[in-house]
Amino acid sequence: MIVPYTPGAATDAMARLAAQKLGERLGVTVVVENRAGANGAIGSQAVLQAPADGYTIMGSASIHPMARHVMKNAPYDPVADFVPLARTARGPLVLVMNPRLPQATIPAVVEAAKRDPARWSFATSSLGAAGHLASIEFNRLTGANIEIVGYRGSAPALTDVAAGNAQLMFDPVLATLPMVRGGQLRALAIATAARTPVAPDLPTAAEAGLPGFEFYSWYGVWGPRAMPREIANRINQALVAGLSEPEVVTRLTGLGFEPVAETVEEAERFIAADVARNAELLRIANFQPE
Repeated sequence: MIVPYTPGAATDAMARLAAQKLGERLGVTVVVENRAGANGAIGSQAVLQAPADGYTIMGSASIHPMARHVMKNAPYDPVADFVPLARTARGPLVLVMNPRLPQATIPAVVEAAKRDPARWSFATSSLGAAGHLASIEFNRLTGANIEIVGYRGSAPALTDVAAGNAQLMFDPVLATLPMVRGGQLRALAIATAARTPVAPDLPTAAEAGLPGFEFYSWYGVWGPRAMPREIANRINQALVAGLSEPEVVTRLTGLGFEPVAETVEEAERFIAADVARNAELLRIANFQPE
């Protein structure tokens, strides 16, 4: 299982859990290999270049289907060239900031950013990631127009926010909450409709001043589109069964994630709608692929 991003972030963690459960269900060893670079293109291309026999697959996230919308010369079509073997889980985003800054609320951040925009930037794990889209929507709703800087994964981006080289970031709950609890980051809000039991003191984005603001990153496993549907369905059934085990569900919900159980066809329909929504958001923001 190739993961086209750096180790240590939510995408990597979810891929490793999926690999473990897939191996247990199929009675095989699934080796996870991180191949980061080029906004996910290096690892994704490696999957396409391998035989479409089910032995080389990819663990990635909601960023993957957006490749052609955020990369000027994407070397593949992330929807037409890949088959979603399963969506595995979704996790809400948390807005975090450098803890040494004096602002403690979203209105205070917006006021400061409008007053002195050169001092503020959003870090994002990668262009097209859920955090990137959330940052665009934040700017649109608030009029703050904060610069968005892309990184090669969540880990280096969060490290830069903690160090003060960037000031703000939207990233999944799995990666952000440990750093918030360790004092390396300050959490301003979680992008959910209701507060999460994982962090009950953390206000929702609506409570913090952004009504209707909900953003999740979701995770999944893909294979080359040429993979026989029989193999795709077998992998799907193994993943759904493995990730539906009660102890896995308990573990995921304890981390703030919601497990997803879909067929290949259901995942394809969801992704088509998700890409359409996110592409429209990029269009409204006049985002130019890089």
